[in-house]
Amino acid sequence: MFNVECFFSPMSDYFALLNEPRRPWLDSNLLKQKFLALASDAHPDRVHNASESEKTEVTQRYTQLNAAFNCLAEPKLRLLHLLELELGAKPKDIQTIPAALADLFAEVATSCRNADGFLAEKAKATSPLVQVQLFERGQDWVEKLNGLQRKLNELREKLMSELKSLDAQWISADAPARREILPKLEELYRLFGYFNRWNNQIQERVVQLSL
Repeated sequence: MFNVECFFSPMSDYFALLNEPRRPWLDSNLLKQKFLALASDAHPDRVHNASESEKTEVTQRYTQLNAAFNCLAEPKLRLLHLLELELGAKPKDIQTIPAALADLFAEVATSCRNADGFLAEKAKATSPLVQVQLFERGQDWVEKLNGLQRKLNELREKLMSELKSLDAQWISADAPARREILPKLEELYRLFGYFNRWNNQIQERVVQLSL
């Protein structure tokens, strides 16, 4: 499956493409099963003896299905797609960190900055004895960063619970009521974005420290 963002024309609807209802939360396992069934029928290998135009058409559909799955399987991208479909425009970029996340942002930023400093120190070490000492310190850093990742994942799970709660409201709501839910979904979209970015930043340091 391709690692792609939610790229689509204004008229595209990835929910419809995967025969899914347009909603904030989807069961990832059921979504994957549906995707695999649809992708199997549209796989280019099934039409290797077809005309070039048919091959092109099947390849395009297969690519669309991959893009749709990658989009809907990830909460942040799914919410972005849903918001764009419902609002007709992409939510505005907001750079200000919410006050409730200020301390967490500072903790992640400080940890990453200090880890980078340690990695720079490690890169300059040439003495075998110093390298052994730095290796032990590096393992301590890995543990610290893994602990911070667990903290982020716990908070992300709370976001998932909130998303499921909003999904239940969404399903039972009429069109006007759904419009009132959209600002809450937009807030969750941004929060998932922060947690994804911070987790990726930490994981990048963990990988470097493990080398």
